[in-house]
Amino acid sequence: MGQREDGMETGGNRYDVIVIGGGHAGSEAGSAAARMGARTLLITPDLDRIGQMSCNPAIGGVAKGVVAREVDALGGVMGRATDASRIHFRMLNQSRGPAVWGPRAQCDRGLYARAVRRILDGVDGLDLLQGLVVALELDGERVGGVRTREGEVFRARAVVVTAGTFLRGRIHRGGDDPVAAGREGEPPAVELAQALEARGLEMGRFKTGTPPRIDGRTVDYSRVELQESHPEDFRFSAYGRETLPEQRVCWITWTGEELREIVERNLERSAVYGGALAGKGPRYCPSIEDKIVRFPNNPRHQIFLEPEGLHSQELYVNGLSTSLPPEVQRAFLRSVPGLERSRITRLGYAIEYDYFPPHQLRHSLELRVIPGLFFAGQINGTTGYEEAAGQGIVAGINAACAAQGREPVTFERDEAYLGVLIDDLVTRGVDEPYRLFTSRAEFRLLLRQDNAVERLGPRARSLGLLAEWQEEALEERRERRERILGWLADTVVRPEEVNARLGELESTPLSQPVRVLELLRRPELSPEKLLRDLEVGGGVVPFDVTGDVAGAVGVEVRYAGYVQRERERAERLREKAAFRLGEELPYMDFETISYEARSKLEKVLPENLAQAGRIPGVSPADLQNLVLEVRRWKRSGSPQQKKARDAEASSSALPVPRLP
Repeated sequence: MGQREDGMETGGNRYDVIVIGGGHAGSEAGSAAARMGARTLLITPDLDRIGQMSCNPAIGGVAKGVVAREVDALGGVMGRATDASRIHFRMLNQSRGPAVWGPRAQCDRGLYARAVRRILDGVDGLDLLQGLVVALELDGERVGGVRTREGEVFRARAVVVTAGTFLRGRIHRGGDDPVAAGREGEPPAVELAQALEARGLEMGRFKTGTPPRIDGRTVDYSRVELQESHPEDFRFSAYGRETLPEQRVCWITWTGEELREIVERNLERSAVYGGALAGKGPRYCPSIEDKIVRFPNNPRHQIFLEPEGLHSQELYVNGLSTSLPPEVQRAFLRSVPGLERSRITRLGYAIEYDYFPPHQLRHSLELRVIPGLFFAGQINGTTGYEEAAGQGIVAGINAACAAQGREPVTFERDEAYLGVLIDDLVTRGVDEPYRLFTSRAEFRLLLRQDNAVERLGPRARSLGLLAEWQEEALEERRERRERILGWLADTVVRPEEVNARLGELESTPLSQPVRVLELLRRPELSPEKLLRDLEVGGGVVPFDVTGDVAGAVGVEVRYAGYVQRERERAERLREKAAFRLGEELPYMDFETISYEARSKLEKVLPENLAQAGRIPGVSPADLQNLVLEVRRWKRSGSPQQKKARDAEASSSALPVPRLP
């Protein structure tokens, strides 16, 4: 072996970053680390299942669609793969404000996985290996690499674990004995789970589930409601334009009283309610058993029939996740309108798996007790492809930073839903599988799906995450945005040009000429109506009024006052974030703080005052006393405290932040 300039050995088994797992988190982690210049190895049990959509073949939704666009803005894989496989699209929540709009795409399961593999194969510095990691190699307290079941040892400065549901995974279906599996047809990762547990990490068990799939040729489509794809030419990826596949329709139907009775009669045969499965499941994606038990007064529950792909007759029965026995699944399906003669192609099941409570992580997703080891995805207690991908790209970025000796990269809650997601996990922890919602974000008008590239693209470029063609696309978007804003500010419209059409649109006529920018602030006038239907500027508008850049500008202009107020609130939050805390603080000695708050602070070890304020059980009074206690502690003069005081000199000079 040779030597690198930094002293590390080089060779076939030596890497900067190793990623364990090839799902949504692993794909993003491996790609991001390699794009930042780290020599990266991705190890997964089956290379043919990289990018596999284990559950519903869909990407996006409310909040989740924003995360998918943020991952793309950072140069990630998910947006491009979604565009290459999208067979049905809907923009959710359009009847509400743009802060909660959510793009959602139904994908061709096979096309999506093939697109992920194609994109990863095109990333320089990323190697793929089929294998099963069974242990970590340590260099003292720091991670030093991994060992596979075949006995090979691969060395690295940083390791990212993205094991999904594979850590001691067990599939449950009815009262039968559980089957050890990471997902249907694949073995679990038992040795890796044991190796992590042996390091003294806190662990827990969660569960999730899937519904049955059915043969679409056995559905009576006269008894179900057609759901067309929205016609707009929407792309999840802002940098490139993949060719969209042929589009398909979905269908809607409902459960009824007969299904309720079937489920109630067989509850004890369910793996969950029969006692075979103890892990806690996602509250916001419940099984049909959970729906019947938790919502006894609901007369019916909505079911979506969604195509698995262009060249498959299979339909995913979204809304009927279950762990009931096969004969019960067949019986309750036959009770659903349109599915009376349906034939199951794949049975539904529940899966239970290990996770590691995420309060053990830093905001970089690095474990506190094992430097260089990062966790991303369901191993952190989350659920959903998008949440996994978001964590994966952040973990990959920071693994590369750790390997290269660079400072970690984090995202604030006003910068990205990625920041909301990770801060929630690390600061607040999880007691059930975590799912992201717009209601979790304080600044959701800033964190829209239409401005993800404007928010995160420049940072992606500075980190080295973008290829040259992506940087060119980013610069083109910036120039186009400036042209649009300039045109809106400079163009004046006269009453005689637009008053007749304004009357038809039930908008107040003009009494004098105004700039188009001012007219755009009227809530009843969308950018499309204003710039196309009104034919302002002599009918010559120098940009596409239906494009996402124009749409983002329209939202910014229309909601300028609200956006400014959110930015001011975000700045106040940053004032509190500037008061730094340290992991060495003796929280249990701070007796002016409530015992509950001290216990929570000791467990979470927040990095700053803003994060401390988001910990459940820490009151505003506790925060005020915490500021005083920290300053008193830093002035006390012991060597350890002097070191902390010198390191935090800038924050110690801050005034006491204003607290609510």
